[in-house]
Amino acid sequence: MGKVEIVRGDITQMGVDAIVNAANEALLPGGGVSGAIHRAAGPELAAACKAVAPCPTGEARITPGFRLPAKWVIHTVGPIWHGGTHGEPQLLEKAYRSSLALARQHGLRTVAFPSISTGIFGYPLESAAPIALHILLEEAPLFDALYIVAFDEKTYEAYQKAYEALTTS
Repeated sequence: MGKVEIVRGDITQMGVDAIVNAANEALLPGGGVSGAIHRAAGPELAAACKAVAPCPTGEARITPGFRLPAKWVIHTVGPIWHGGTHGEPQLLEKAYRSSLALARQHGLRTVAFPSISTGIFGYPLESAAPIALHILLEEAPLFDALYIVAFDEKTYEAYQKAYEALTTS
């Protein structure tokens, strides 16, 4: 059975089958996690993204990892937060599920996710973490390991708290 692990660190350093990029619909290198992934992977990633773009919110696309330790990058587009009444929870869930479906289709066993939509897209961390973890825990038996990679302490703590709430209830 697979495990779900929350780690503090830099997703571009994860030696997994695939890392997930919190992308924009055009799959263009942006700021935050997307910019970091593009910088670490090299210019080939932008060209590969251009070939599979656009990617509507909630969907996912896959490209090679190029210079990353991860063999693949799964690009998914989470929702922009508009107060929570515009289908954001369903779209966030769809982004995680689409990413995992693509990983399964490619026979990938280890996948690392950032906290999707909680950066510049403004999704509240306390609301996003339980959604993400619920899906990862549900799908974990189909993988060797699924990771949430928290870039900062605040994100790490929010995911730890949500994990404890989901696994001890």
